[in-house]
Amino acid sequence: MNLLELKNKNRQEVSALLGVSDREMLAERFVSLGLPSKKSEEYRYFDVEKLLEKEYKTLNYVPKTLKVSDKIEIVDGVVVAAPQGMRVYKEACQMIDMNHFDPLYYVGHMLSPETIKIELDGDVEVEIEHTYTQSDTLINYRIVLYNQANRHATVYENFIAEDIENTLVLYGYDMHIAQDSTLRVVKMQNMQDNRYAMVASHKVNVAKNANAILKSFDLGGDQALQLLKVELAERAHVDAGHLLYLNADSKRGTVSQIVHVGEHSTSKQEAKNILDGEARGIFDALIRVEHSAKFTKAEQNSKAILLHEKAYMASKPQLEIYIDELEASHGATTGQLDRKQLFYLQSRGISYVEARKMLVIAFANTLIEEVKDTRQQERIKTTFEKVFYKNHK
Repeated sequence: MNLLELKNKNRQEVSALLGVSDREMLAERFVSLGLPSKKSEEYRYFDVEKLLEKEYKTLNYVPKTLKVSDKIEIVDGVVVAAPQGMRVYKEACQMIDMNHFDPLYYVGHMLSPETIKIELDGDVEVEIEHTYTQSDTLINYRIVLYNQANRHATVYENFIAEDIENTLVLYGYDMHIAQDSTLRVVKMQNMQDNRYAMVASHKVNVAKNANAILKSFDLGGDQALQLLKVELAERAHVDAGHLLYLNADSKRGTVSQIVHVGEHSTSKQEAKNILDGEARGIFDALIRVEHSAKFTKAEQNSKAILLHEKAYMASKPQLEIYIDELEASHGATTGQLDRKQLFYLQSRGISYVEARKMLVIAFANTLIEEVKDTRQQERIKTTFEKVFYKNHK
């Protein structure tokens, strides 16, 4: 499959190329947005055309009898294991956002008419492990995630790639966070050696009085883009944190829209970016406050440290406001490590490399410490240090 063939096609042609005949509304919405290109606002800092023009093998997603495991294991888009008693199954997606800003969100739904549905019962913690084993392949799947009202659930997400190359992963969540509940999602993704590229397109619905806590830790290299749309109902809250530590010539980051729909809804979004080599970090984030969202509170901030003269940060925080009764702020800063702090540490007998590590870890720590589980904190810090030392050999 070559996704570039979808360019400038009408609804019927898109449906025929993707082999779907019952998804005309999705095809129509995709056609109205057009295939992403370097001219697309959301993809302008990401070389999406280089990924779409490649020829990929496709897979047959045949459901398997699930093994019992302490985590949900998804291999090449198919669930192969899950904890005892956890409800994980294939089902057609009933609630698709027909106003999502990302055209690949609709391509993902058309390519995956049946989604992986996960229902979280009670106050539960679960790990989802994604593994990719196929080279030169388009791996596409979508996950629909539900939690229960008045409950507090946590999802830890991790990614593993075998010795593969030239694979493109299109995946994403449709999350439905129930009223008066809290869902915490912590994603850690360490990408290296150009094994695969990823475009992850998510939609998060946060119901009345619910809390969404979304933390992403993107480390290493390669090409990946996270596109996130969050809608907040009355008195709903989202706390989104994004940590980037990139090296080599990677291009990775987050494009997001947080939409305040209900009154008294609140949002906090913080991005910390550490860029080395010729890496490009992306933070293109919009907070939109609708006419119906009086008394909203919204806060957005992006900070970046450039460790190399060729590193580049594309930071674009934005507010789009249609009411007067609210509190809102946003900002972005880009700088380098403090030379005085580096000199002070070196004057105490600490090597230059160790001094740099201490300073970048200190910069990242405020986000890492927001992960309440100390085991997961150590996991993130260990991976961070591994990537750092690999880059400083």
